[in-house]
Amino acid sequence: MAQRYVQEGRRWVVDIDLEKFFDRVNHDILMSRLARQVTDDRVLKLIRRYLEAGLMRNGVAQARREGTPQGGPLSPLLSNILLTDWDRELERRGHAFCRYADDCNIYVRSKAAGERLLTDMTTFLAKRLKLKVNDAKSACSRPWRRKFLGYSLTVHRQARLRIAPESLKRLTARVKTLLREGRGRSLSHTIETLNPVLRGWVNYFQFTQGKRALEDLDSWLRRRLRCLLWRQAKHRLGRTTMLRRQGLPEERAWRSAHNGQGPWWNAGARHMRDAFPKRFFDRQGLVSLLDTQRRLQRP
Repeated sequence: MAQRYVQEGRRWVVDIDLEKFFDRVNHDILMSRLARQVTDDRVLKLIRRYLEAGLMRNGVAQARREGTPQGGPLSPLLSNILLTDWDRELERRGHAFCRYADDCNIYVRSKAAGERLLTDMTTFLAKRLKLKVNDAKSACSRPWRRKFLGYSLTVHRQARLRIAPESLKRLTARVKTLLREGRGRSLSHTIETLNPVLRGWVNYFQFTQGKRALEDLDSWLRRRLRCLLWRQAKHRLGRTTMLRRQGLPEERAWRSAHNGQGPWWNAGARHMRDAFPKRFFDRQGLVSLLDTQRRLQRP
């Protein structure tokens, strides 16, 4: 939908983030919106009790006077009910927008229009719903400079869906953490640890329309694992034996093991790429992000 708006000429986006939304939902306003649709007083009383259920802070029980329990099964539904007024206001003004919970992108044709709209929506949300816009995270900018639910758009006139750079950084940080925690473990155990994370991530981002980011991530992952193998071989004799076992000629294996370079350099060098190509990691069961995405997009 965001792609369509951009291709229609709405090449500015007002990205609005609500500050601590789930912590600041006004109970009275929310209950008044619920009462428009729910006529059973017992249901309304039950939801009110759910909202006012106490919470523990530093071992002390405290009453909840605003907000909804984060992680609770009702909270996403209640947030949508509360923010329906916002949706209707945007529809009344004829704006093109995408909203998921408290994250909203509104597409406009000029920066001036976007900045006016940001000011108007900040006032509307404060007065009508008692909600505060996070000024640090909200802005009027180009769609390809902002992200929505982990995705972004390319700069091309025919906009394409891509993975936001922040989402890529979070995955690489997660992988680095898992590899640090798994030092000393076998390659098969390391791959078993990584696979659920990689599989879940690529399932979420399967709708990306560019393959370069996935190719680069796959290449980086294999290099990290080659680095792990190089470190585990420990010394020159062990590295020579490892490379010989993977099919490299004896002289090349010996020269490669004695090159004096560090593990990360060797992990990206030709001798390690020849010894441990993509097909080696495929046989080990490593999830390929690009291959998985192509399979998921297959009709």
